[in-house]
Amino acid sequence: MPERSYYQPTANSVENLPTVLQTFHNTPRIMLSAHWHAQVEVNFIVQGWVHYRMAGYELRLAGGDMVLFWGGLPHQMDDASEDAVYAGAHLPLVHFFRLRLPEEVPARLMAGATLLIRETDEADSANFARWNTYTRSGDMVRAQHAVSELLLRLERVRFEPYALVPGLDSQAGQAGVADPQAQRHVRNLCDFIADNFLDDIDSADIAAAADLHPKYAMSLFKKCTGMTLNDYVSLLRLSYAQARLISGDGNILRVAMESGFGSLSGFNKSFRKIAGMSPSDFRRSGQGERSESTRTRRSTIRVEPETAP
Repeated sequence: MPERSYYQPTANSVENLPTVLQTFHNTPRIMLSAHWHAQVEVNFIVQGWVHYRMAGYELRLAGGDMVLFWGGLPHQMDDASEDAVYAGAHLPLVHFFRLRLPEEVPARLMAGATLLIRETDEADSANFARWNTYTRSGDMVRAQHAVSELLLRLERVRFEPYALVPGLDSQAGQAGVADPQAQRHVRNLCDFIADNFLDDIDSADIAAAADLHPKYAMSLFKKCTGMTLNDYVSLLRLSYAQARLISGDGNILRVAMESGFGSLSGFNKSFRKIAGMSPSDFRRSGQGERSESTRTRRSTIRVEPETAP
């Protein structure tokens, strides 16, 4: 039987680049545990099938299906066919909030729903492959062209049949829908956070950069994303920190400080909130998986680090 490949985040994975739009086109790796990242994820299933465990529900996708979901909630691809190939991208929020999507979609995705499009066409398979080639070409003009085309393709969702999974009746605590002007403000907030999340910034700094009153900025961001400004900053920092921990890059205190946390206790509290364990336990579990994978590699399992998709 063919060897199965398993996902393991490293310092070069998507978690370490939370403000960079990245594309991928490859064979999916089975995730040994759930992970999270501070981008909206786009998946297009080129062939075969994959199975996801999302936040509170499961999703099976087949060849030709395309989905968007918020990666800030833990998710896990726990199974896939042996012939599976998928493509897509990780979109920082600043790109996501530039999209002209149907009015209900942004808030629903940020609240945990998945946007599912089953009626794609043959051009999607070729386009996703080309966009990945362009973004990795080293040619900035090609890369920007690919990003622009990808974003336009996603906006085409408004003209196609789509579903939000799970349905609205099973969604609790939905974020509100904001008007276009409000979303422009959110993009400005995201821009500043993306450039400065590793620095000592607070809600007042973020609001000032967007020329907004702090209370209005906090209320608006919460309405559009379902998160507070501080929660989003923490998510970017944690996304950056988890790759550092898995790779063994520095001790816990150093990782906390270089990830933008002002104290080790604050880092531990934030990390436990999203990961359900302490940073030290998270690091040990990752190292344990690597050790076990190394021992098993000689038989049936091939474990490779996930490169930046």
